Amino acid sequence: MPLIHIEIMEGRSEEKIERLIAEVTETIESVLEVPKQNVRVIVSEVPKTHWGIGGVSAKKLKR
Repeated sequence: MPLIHIEIMEGRSEEKIERLIAEVTETIESVLEVPKQNVRVIVSEVPKTHWGIGGVSAKKLKR
């Protein structure tokens, strides 16, 4: 059972996250030749205050 964990910065719509889950599942199904029912995808959203870029939080960088 493949388990894919994706960490992204907060702020994307539920629709985009649903699409991400669906498309990652389809890719894993195709590449690994496993039934999509066996694919697990976890999307974790990280607050911008906890995402550092070059030593500065994404929030301070207004990303």
